[in-house]
Amino acid sequence: MGPALLAAGEVARYVVAAAVWAPSVHNTQPWRFTAAGRQIGVYADAGRQLRVADPDGREMMVSCGAALFTARLALRSLGYLPQASVLPDRGQPLLVARVSWAGRAECTEFEQALFGQVRQRRTHRGGFDQVPLPPGLLATLREGAAHYGAMLRIVADEPRRAALAAAIAEAEQAERLDSERVRELARWAPAPGSSATDGMPPTSYPARDEHTDPYFPGRDFAHGRGWGLPPLSAAPWPRSAGVAALLTTAHDRPVDWISAGQALQRILLTASTFGAAVALHTQPLELGWLRESIRARLSDGAYPQLVLRFGAVTQAAVSVRRPPEDVLSVKGTEEIDLNDG
Repeated sequence: MGPALLAAGEVARYVVAAAVWAPSVHNTQPWRFTAAGRQIGVYADAGRQLRVADPDGREMMVSCGAALFTARLALRSLGYLPQASVLPDRGQPLLVARVSWAGRAECTEFEQALFGQVRQRRTHRGGFDQVPLPPGLLATLREGAAHYGAMLRIVADEPRRAALAAAIAEAEQAERLDSERVRELARWAPAPGSSATDGMPPTSYPARDEHTDPYFPGRDFAHGRGWGLPPLSAAPWPRSAGVAALLTTAHDRPVDWISAGQALQRILLTASTFGAAVALHTQPLELGWLRESIRARLSDGAYPQLVLRFGAVTQAAVSVRRPPEDVLSVKGTEEIDLNDG
């Protein structure tokens, strides 16, 4: 950051400038931040909640959890030790967390590597190349998820993998026939050339769905208009589905959704440091009966929060984010000595 002295507001802007690059459902970016002295408040933005697909706000809170992890990581990149209080006020259900900083400790190489991927990482939408994952990656990802009370369950055997793919295909088909869901999705899928700084620009998804074996269909953001990126690979179809997994939690409360979001962002950034890409699916988890079926059949009774696929692929996706000033309110001008502690 340069100078030895920074105003608390400058630290907050630095942190939020990173946090906005967290993943969120349909890139809705359902968060806002406040800053006062050495404390940042992370809030869910109910105006950006998917009322049809996510009536309980579960995916909104998962998204905010990913932003919380990123904010904490940004503070670590400055050498601060963040203190986070999750859901600190029952009277403010949209207050996801308060994050403060005081003590200092040198940022580790692992933390530096993760932070270096915050703006580089992209969610993949499609198939993968026939290339094995780096040795040790899955074990590292499982260990990272456990730090936040979540479990990354690898769906390795073919029958269970096929069942998971079938659940996604069934959900995707049902949602494409639901006019309310189609309209809601269209709201977050701007046309080519749009200046929108949220939603799913055509530069972030493929123009045609890439068939995998088994078939894990992606969202139809363009709704048949042909928007999106052309294929990058001439590899024969079907492409690899990669390694499938479920991110689960033992309980299904808002605090668990936030924990799942923190675990998710750690998983995504870690995979990116290994050179691996990650595809995300939420379709079957937005339909109560399908989510319950996956919980009973594939996750040993734990609550599935996300479906993930890991693999190797060349990525060309370009995403968008709102600028920090659109989501941050700052109070106070306390100076912070970067050399203290």
